[in-house]
Amino acid sequence: MNRREFLQRAAFATVAGSAMSGCKRLAAIPQAPPGQPLFKISLAEWSLHRTLAAKQMDHLDFPKIAKNDYGIDAIELVNQFFKDKAKDKGYLTEFRNRAHDLGVRILLIMIDDMGHLGDPDPAKRQRAVENHYPWVEAAEFLGCHSLRVNAETGNVGTFEDQQNRAADGLRKLALLARDHHLNVIVENHGHLSSNGKWLSGVMRQVNLPNLGTLPDFGNFYDYDRYQGVAEMMPFAKAVSAKTHDFNKRGEDTLVDYHRMMRIVLSAGYHGYLGIEYEGENISEPEGIRLSKTLLERVRGEFQNIG
Repeated sequence: MNRREFLQRAAFATVAGSAMSGCKRLAAIPQAPPGQPLFKISLAEWSLHRTLAAKQMDHLDFPKIAKNDYGIDAIELVNQFFKDKAKDKGYLTEFRNRAHDLGVRILLIMIDDMGHLGDPDPAKRQRAVENHYPWVEAAEFLGCHSLRVNAETGNVGTFEDQQNRAADGLRKLALLARDHHLNVIVENHGHLSSNGKWLSGVMRQVNLPNLGTLPDFGNFYDYDRYQGVAEMMPFAKAVSAKTHDFNKRGEDTLVDYHRMMRIVLSAGYHGYLGIEYEGENISEPEGIRLSKTLLERVRGEFQNIG
């Protein structure tokens, strides 16, 4: 870490501490470059997982649906919905062409079920790393900036043991991804990965510029979500705006978006916020639209805070 990075993180820690204490307004929020929005909005494919599972939508149509139905021109893919296509260049070419023709950016692929990158067995850990190789190549082919992975450790061993194993697997994968011009980013996705202290410790241990985090507002379980996001934001290369259900004012019922966005913006983050609607009381299309409206409203309220 150089001096500039140290000072940025120190300043962020001070501001994030105020945000986590529940203050209503930050003294200052870093503004985006002139002419740019405070943050951009993308759509995570998981927001439509019920529609996809019911075969009411084809994965190849995701770019068109994002653009035409929701007015969103950046998408985040989930490998579960095309899990046998990582090496199918014809299929990937068709998907890439459809997105390109619509002016839709493919930001990242979320990878699941490829083994434990922090497995206690070194041979299984290495195999999990290798299982990700085809998806690294697919992500590069599609023009993604990142591959989202899980820091699974089998939930075996001490806090430090699991950090060391996750760091080993992630380092190996990040070194490979670096040669493909890709980031490897880790989401808080259960067990110790949902412990912000643990995951930020893994990031510091590996200390590679193309290894980072993808803070998800909703996956902290018994860990304070605001503290967890604050701990992950110094390493964030993407952010997942998880929504659940909404009250009559259009606010998420589990996440205080004003408080959460103070933390995100105070880190100087101006990238994409990926809508990931996961509620059950309204339809997926309605949940996506309410999520977008919420993000746009919060963005407008923060836009001129300096």
